[in-house]
Amino acid sequence: MKLEDKKRVLREMLYARRFEERCYEAYVERKIGGFLHLYPGQEACCHGVLEAARPGYDYVITGYRDHVHAIKCGADPKEVMAELFGKETGSSKGRGGSMHIFDVKHRFMGGYALVGGPFPLAVGMAKGIKLKSTDEISICFLGDAANNQGTFHESLNIAAVWQLPVLFVCENNLYGIGTRIDRSTAVIDQHKRVCGYGFPSVQVDGQDIEAVYEAAKIAVNHVRSGKGPYFLELMTYRYRGHSMSDSNKYRSKDEEAEWTKRDPIYILRDRLIKEKALTLDEYKKMDQTIIDEIENEVIRFCEESPEPKVEDLQKYVLADNDPWVKGGAR
Repeated sequence: MKLEDKKRVLREMLYARRFEERCYEAYVERKIGGFLHLYPGQEACCHGVLEAARPGYDYVITGYRDHVHAIKCGADPKEVMAELFGKETGSSKGRGGSMHIFDVKHRFMGGYALVGGPFPLAVGMAKGIKLKSTDEISICFLGDAANNQGTFHESLNIAAVWQLPVLFVCENNLYGIGTRIDRSTAVIDQHKRVCGYGFPSVQVDGQDIEAVYEAAKIAVNHVRSGKGPYFLELMTYRYRGHSMSDSNKYRSKDEEAEWTKRDPIYILRDRLIKEKALTLDEYKKMDQTIIDEIENEVIRFCEESPEPKVEDLQKYVLADNDPWVKGGAR
């Protein structure tokens, strides 16, 4: 990764962290309702993989911890936050909320509330790409706990049989809601579970964005060159609970402290400082600029945006081109 790219990605990860922390505050302020799953601690996973791909060109799909992925793909942070606020200016017109961010224009094909739901959709998109004979790829981000769903095995199997251009990225944060992986899963190392499907899989340090990027380059090149699927397991850790309703009582403070020593943002920051490409004062100034930007641009936009109209309640329930709608049937 070039020096200028490292500095840019550091800013992107820091922006993602502050964006998510502001989501937390807005939820506590009761400006965001419903479910909210936050991403702090896992920033190197999304940014490292998509830095090696072509965000906005390749198709990306994920679960419900989805805000950062959408923004990295090119979604406007104001529209993402407005969706969380339930505003008409949101990415899904305020109808989807936190777990259903979409930006089709930038080929972010959504966050999904159903655990394991994105697997077959990612494979379907990859099948479409292969039929078109283009060089796009389908990228499916997933959590470790989703791998116990039947859709995981069915999707990997058919992706291998049809040699589809799909990259599976497992963000292994060690917990499925409040259950640690070793209490729910027979094979702890998720990349080993892929051996039955005959395509490459590797495990990588998900806290080091340069390690993620280098591994993702190999994976992306494999998939894009027509060699079929690939599986990346990124070992990471979420700093907050599973969702805002999670008291996080099931993890020890010692475990949390050990993981915070390997914060992905600080790892890259300290590396750049050591390389004399950044000073601590420059970092602090950048951090404050980001905080001000989120407050003055993103939050203000959300506060000033209109609520959806009651009379538009059914507006997006059925597609406008549905012949049943045109025919007046319901």
